[in-house]
Amino acid sequence: MRFWIAWQLLTIIPSPPRYRGYGAENLGHSISFFPVIGLFFGLVLFGLDYLLGLFLPSIVVNILLVIALVILTGALHLDGFIDTCDGLVVRSSASDKLKIMADTQVGVFGVVGGCCLILAKFASLVALPEGLRATALILMPLLSRWGIVYAISAFPPAKKEGMGWAIKQGANWKGMAEATIFALVIALALLSWWGAALLAALFLILWAVSKYLCSRFGGLTGDNYGAINEFAEVVVLILAFIIAELGGACWLGL
Repeated sequence: MRFWIAWQLLTIIPSPPRYRGYGAENLGHSISFFPVIGLFFGLVLFGLDYLLGLFLPSIVVNILLVIALVILTGALHLDGFIDTCDGLVVRSSASDKLKIMADTQVGVFGVVGGCCLILAKFASLVALPEGLRATALILMPLLSRWGIVYAISAFPPAKKEGMGWAIKQGANWKGMAEATIFALVIALALLSWWGAALLAALFLILWAVSKYLCSRFGGLTGDNYGAINEFAEVVVLILAFIIAELGGACWLGL
């Protein structure tokens, strides 16, 4: 049941009818399966990359991969990133920032931030070396969903309402441990010890970003979780490029 809760929360793909619907109190119990859903996304991207690459130029394939990920998630995380950008530009109190983020209207800073994010993701996909491309496509959504679990587990909520608060209430360190073990095992299986280095580097970067967001908003919200996911996706792609430059390789790229 926890898997299907995570499935309904993170994807737009319908779950079996008997598993549909869940109470808000159950959201936090599903966090251990967030990286599993991310692995599913990664395998979809890997498959699409192979199939589309058979008859389309690489630049078009990269654009379609970015679009596919937005569609699969229903733009949930992208919306959170845009709202977070709108909130960051506000110079008054944390409560005012939260009000701006809750506004359904998108501000200029949010639009610019969203465009920059998509451009950064596209450019990072273009720059991926062939030897690590398949691995990066699989690990990008997996480790970014692990980043959400880390942010939920390690940092306080900014407000006592909304989906972010509901998830935080049911989350525990057992779910964080399970998600971390799963993410680490997959990373090690694909990249050997480079996988551990990748996860460690991502952890340090997300710790700094989450601390910054907490200092601006007084904690983290559901929108911030989405922003952390989107940011982490770009970071994983860039780190994969760096690993390739340092000599890292994966059997998937052979």
